[in-house]
Amino acid sequence: MAGWNPFKRKKPGAKAPGVKPVKANRAEATPSAIVKPLVREAHRRAPEQAGLPRFNTTASDQMSGRGSDRFALVRAKLRHAFTPSQPVADRRLFAGRDEVLKTIIRSIEDQRLHVVLYGERGIGKTSLMHILTQAATEARYIVVYTSCGANSNFDETFRAAAAEIPLLFHSGFSPTAAETEKGASLADLLPNEPLTPRKFGDLCARLTGTRVLIILDEFDRAESGTFRRDVAEVIKNLSDRLGRVQLVLAGVAADLTELVEHIPSIRRNIFALRVPKMTEAEVMQIVANGEREADLKFDPQASAFVVEVARGSPYIANLVCHHAGHASLDAGRSTVQPSDVASAVDRTILEFQGRIGTPVQQHVQRLFDQGRQDVLAMTSRAALSADGVFDASDVEASNRISARKAQDAIEILLAERLLKPVYPDEAGPRYSFVEEGMPTLIWMMWAQRNLNSGGAATPAPRAAAS
Repeated sequence: MAGWNPFKRKKPGAKAPGVKPVKANRAEATPSAIVKPLVREAHRRAPEQAGLPRFNTTASDQMSGRGSDRFALVRAKLRHAFTPSQPVADRRLFAGRDEVLKTIIRSIEDQRLHVVLYGERGIGKTSLMHILTQAATEARYIVVYTSCGANSNFDETFRAAAAEIPLLFHSGFSPTAAETEKGASLADLLPNEPLTPRKFGDLCARLTGTRVLIILDEFDRAESGTFRRDVAEVIKNLSDRLGRVQLVLAGVAADLTELVEHIPSIRRNIFALRVPKMTEAEVMQIVANGEREADLKFDPQASAFVVEVARGSPYIANLVCHHAGHASLDAGRSTVQPSDVASAVDRTILEFQGRIGTPVQQHVQRLFDQGRQDVLAMTSRAALSADGVFDASDVEASNRISARKAQDAIEILLAERLLKPVYPDEAGPRYSFVEEGMPTLIWMMWAQRNLNSGGAATPAPRAAAS
């Protein structure tokens, strides 16, 4: 066997040393005997496979011409009109929030403040940041947009921001300086050692002839306490030096101190805004925008269902409208009916079930089957109205029930271990569900039962006060 190479091409009929040839059955070894049955089976299944689902558009967003139905163009428009998995970047599709956007702009432009936006997930903070970016760019601000991550650090983040600011606007360099004409940026002036808030603030204090917005989106994802403290320090430094650079921070948080550390030192330098739930009129604007852009029509009752199910969440409104629109087109209609919204709720439930542990889902389902659906619906409605953290007064107000019934509902779910106490400021007992997505899932399950049974457009339990 020494020197034998098994990968070396062998002459026809050659045998490997020490290996006896195997006598094969001729019928089994004949290629045609093996291949012909496979070919026949492939031809037999060809008509079935011709009907398999296909993509309606190519990767370049062009109609593929295969597997398309008569609503193919409407489907393509629908994908653009309702984008639950992506922020809104098109002003034509930006619904409501006029006062919120106006307040942010005034804080930046008139008061020269830094801005902190916070609120629950899916409330539209990133969409606001994109629209703010467009408005500031139109006003010739230099806008640096950064999405933070778990490992974000000050040096990397603010070096990247400095690289976006042309050296042209540094007071120490003339427009005809060699460095300026070569397109240098502020980053070229930074030292090799790690960047500090003071050094960055000193550099920005030399800016003239422009204004800069540094937007740090998803600031809550940054795990480093040092990074958060450095950002707070640079806000203080920029404010004290009258710098022409302002920061806008946005992230998921129940309150301001949860998002930014060392708030007392910078409180007078920032404008903090909790992004509110959408009003019913603003949710209706999401529906109307989609109708206009996708050439679809929502039946008035279907629109009412969307408003009630969304509970002021632009994410839920877009998700339900997206699924409802496709359900309508699948049924061969360009008008979305209440039954399509019911189908959309079914699909939304499936999506949220994938985000919550199976034991919790089974627990909730068991309570539904035991007739506790009203208790679940009342508390989930309060949680959705209060951005996740609520008390008995929130349950009372959002459902128009007595204080006694509101407290009873909380006690029942505490005993079931579906709620947990939260004491942010020791101001009194407040509560949240044990998992973030539970209020939405419960509300969807409640809506599912009402919509599928032809219930009214206001499925929330509205007991009279007693």
